[in-house]
Amino acid sequence: MSTAVLEPTLHLATTTEPETLLDIEPIEFATCFDRRPFLIGHHLCHHPLFQLDRLLQLAKDLPESHIEYNAGTLPVNQDQAKTPRNGLSPEETIQRIRECKSWMVMKWVENDPEYGALLEQCLAEVRPHSEPIVPGMRQPQAFIFVTSPGSVTPYHMDPEHNFLLQVRGSKTVRLFDGRDPTILTHEELEEFYALRKRNMTLKEENRERCWTYNLQSGQGLHFPVTFPHWVQNGDEVSISFSITFRTPDLDRRRATYQFNHGLRNWGMSPQPYGQSSSTDETKYQVVRTWNKVSNLWKRD
Repeated sequence: MSTAVLEPTLHLATTTEPETLLDIEPIEFATCFDRRPFLIGHHLCHHPLFQLDRLLQLAKDLPESHIEYNAGTLPVNQDQAKTPRNGLSPEETIQRIRECKSWMVMKWVENDPEYGALLEQCLAEVRPHSEPIVPGMRQPQAFIFVTSPGSVTPYHMDPEHNFLLQVRGSKTVRLFDGRDPTILTHEELEEFYALRKRNMTLKEENRERCWTYNLQSGQGLHFPVTFPHWVQNGDEVSISFSITFRTPDLDRRRATYQFNHGLRNWGMSPQPYGQSSSTDETKYQVVRTWNKVSNLWKRD
């Protein structure tokens, strides 16, 4: 796979608000969305919601369960259950982020009205381009990453349509083709959806089989659903805003892999997702019905 090393984009200061928050090239979006990564531009670098004092307030307001933070000096292959903490509180982590060698993500920040409005404004600009490809944008969610220089986000993948907007600093993103079964197996996808197993193991022979993006402030990167990746920050504090959403087709995808995981546990070799739309639909309906019955039992 070819490697794309991208140079910084200059963003000149302006005294007027931009007409749009995102710069999207329609043909590239239509060609690449959910098939391969591609860059967009954005105008959030000087937005007041990403100043450290406002992020500190956000960390104080969010429930503890919405903040994940740990030491940032990690290997690419890191057991999620054994990730070391940094010994600080969330507030201390932000205040000392330049020197504390830490990684932090504030999750579901759309529950704060100001960040929720910003997320909706961003996705309103994505929606006209995504709807013809994967209709039914729903479940909008936003995540803010605040990380120390040099910090590593270990090899993992995510279940949503995602654009990572680099607001401050830089990071190198290495993204792997999730459609290639020699990189990502059906068994790994089944475990991901059934067990919510986020961190993965990057095989040595696959380390260079990736797209490489030197993501600079003012740039955003599209991550196709379940394309594995790992990230390393540059020499400055990094702030990134991840805008995500889901679509109904992802529900069917998730249910099929969950169903297959159950079959595999019973010693069977299930037909992989994507080979038969009718079989996938049947599996989806079975899982959907089972979940409804399970919810009724839980209520009782």
